[in-house]
This record gives sequence, C-alpha cells and structure tokens, in this order.
Amino acid sequence: MPKTMLPTRLLTAMMATGLLLATTTALAQGAPTRAEERRAERNAKKNETQADKPAPRYAGATRQEPEGKASRSASARLGKLSDAYEAQDVETTQSLAAEIIADGKSNDYDKSMAARIAGATVLGQDDAKAVEYFQQALQFNGLKNEEHYEVMYILAQLHAQDERYDQALATIEQLLTETGTTDPAIAALKGNVLLRMERYPEAIAVLRPLAEAADAKPEYQQLLMAAYAEAGQGAEASRLAEQIAARTPDDKRSQLNLAATYLQTDQYDKAAAVYEGLRAKGELTEEREYRNLMASYLSLDDAQAKAIEIINEGLQKNILKPDHQTYVALAQAYYFGEPQQIPQAIEAYQKAAPLAPTGETYLNLSKLLANEGRLPEAKQAAQAALDKGIKNPDEAKRILSRSN
Repeated sequence: MPKTMLPTRLLTAMMATGLLLATTTALAQGAPTRAEERRAERNAKKNETQADKPAPRYAGATRQEPEGKASRSASARLGKLSDAYEAQDVETTQSLAAEIIADGKSNDYDKSMAARIAGATVLGQDDAKAVEYFQQALQFNGLKNEEHYEVMYILAQLHAQDERYDQALATIEQLLTETGTTDPAIAALKGNVLLRMERYPEAIAVLRPLAEAADAKPEYQQLLMAAYAEAGQGAEASRLAEQIAARTPDDKRSQLNLAATYLQTDQYDKAAAVYEGLRAKGELTEEREYRNLMASYLSLDDAQAKAIEIINEGLQKNILKPDHQTYVALAQAYYFGEPQQIPQAIEAYQKAAPLAPTGETYLNLSKLLANEGRLPEAKQAAQAALDKGIKNPDEAKRILSRSN
C-alpha cells in the first residue's frame, strides 16, 4: 500500500505559516499623507505611550539607516499614491508609482516607497509583479530599517511560495546576517525552505529549537515532524506527534497528523486506533480520512471485516466515492476476509470493472466467476477484459476456450 503523504500535506499547509504577516495596509504606511480616516488614526497614535509601542523587529540591523524622508517634489504624489492604494485602485497606484520612480527629482526614499506601495497593491493578485516592485524597493535602498527588512521578509516568502527556494534561502540568509534577528517566524520560514530543498538535517537543526520552546506554535512542531518523517526518522516523528496529540486531545488536526505519522511508519494498528477515536466522535468527515482508515485495516492481518464496515459506511454517507479504487478494495476485503464472502466479492468486482481504466479488473472478475463454476459469466468478463485491454491476453483467451 502506498504510504500517506504526510510531509506533502504538512508542507502545503505550513508554507502559509507566517506568510505575508505584514499586511498590505502595513506596507502602505509611512507615506507622508493619508485619507482623513488614516489621519485620525495617526493622530490617535501620537497619544500612545512609548511603553505601548512594540519593540522594533530589526533593532539589531547593521545597515546604515537612511533618513527616510520624502522629497518636496514627490510629497504630494506620494500622498495621492497612498490614497489610490487605500481605494484599491491598482491602475492609478501603478501609474503614480511609475511617475515617481522615473522622476529625476525623486530621492531614494520616494522611489522605494512608491515601489513598496505598488507591490502591496498587487500582493495576492499578481505576485510576480509584486516581487518586481519589492525588489525595486530594496534596490533603491531608501526605506527605514524596519520597512526595508519587512519588505525583504515578504520577498523571501513570495520566493518560497513560488518554489524559488534558492532565492528564498538567499534572501532569508541576507536578512538574518544584516539584522541578527532571532524572530522565530523567520527561522521557521528558513526551516521550511530547507525542508522543501530536501536538506533535512539542516531543516531539523533550525526547527528543533523552535518546536521545543515552551511557547512553541503547533505549526513549528508540525514542520519539524515533517522533517523527521522525510529524513527517515520515523520514531522521532511519531514521538513528537504523540506529544502534540496528547497536549491537544480535542484538536482534530493534531490527531490526524499523529495518524499520518503512524501510517508513514507502517504502524497501521495505531493509525487505525486514532482514526477510530475521531470516528467515534463523529469527526471522520472527509474522503481522505475514510480511505486512510480503510487502508490501515487492509494492511493489518485479519482486519478485513473492519475494512468492509468502513468502506460501506463511507459509501452510505456519500463520503467515499463509488469509484474503481473503492470497489476493488471492497472486493478484496470480501475475498480475503475470514470467512470469505465470495458472492459479495463478485458483486463488488462487477461494480469496479466498468470503472477501471484497463481490463485487468474484468480479468480478475472472470477468474473468480470461473472458479465458482459460473462459466458463461466468466467468459463475458474475459471478453470485456480483452476489449478493454490487458497485459496478458492469453489468460482471458484460456477462459474463453473452456468448455466446462
């Protein structure tokens, strides 16, 4: 039986971890003017005490911080640019940004800010264009450190999201080198990228401290679990999954991750137990979950009866699709179970064969019918197998040539 794709599923989910933590609104902040509502917010913030303000994220940056002020010639246009962004007017935003960048009187801050806001405008809609803008914002080198490195962080995430892992890692390394930040979200992104690059020992080295921290986020632990599984360290993956599941017994995702690690390490009895726990609580609701429980039982000795129960229940609830794969699994469970249920196996094969991409299932049906002395039906199935195509036509022809 093919192993479940725990790492793939986890990685797909985890790539979103921390992605675009700086919102598009945050990216637009810093322009010298605002719409009236933004001005009101800014005035309110002036009354905040210093203690209420978050600590700078990149306080340790070694980069020489620019002055970060708009030129007189670009100030009004930056204001209009900010207003266009807030109105979600992509065309106007891009047009104004292009004017500011092309203007010889614009300083580095003007150009960086224009590119930054333009990138924020298309973020999530045209990420390739957003990458171009954010790269420009960094190249003009006019932003304050907090803004400059936040753009770099988002750029690294966009590279990772589009599977440009070399560029993502290079950008993260530059960010870490220039800022010395120990931000766990950035470390997790690095570990995630290393995992995607199949550099498992390095990924584990980065992710383990994050996952073992007292306030570790579940997504960090899941990333480490995936890294262990991909690295062939199934015991470590299972141990971590068990710890997470034990701490969060009512969290379905943690339980599913635990079951997936058991499947990944061929511990089918334990996987089935976890899925049955979810089933008992009415939380087994997706086709993949039923298929994994079905596969667990089919992989165990003398568990065909449970597999039959799960398959029929899934079909009755319209969770399992009545497709070739489902009916073949049902037929095999009936055939190999104790006691054998040959009529039910034949019925399941009869449902599966027309749905199969080739004639192999018809051939299996033909053999089973022939063994049961139902030769006319066996010959019909053998001919159907030939018509649909099989690897060894001689087997079907032998059944067709029989007289008894």
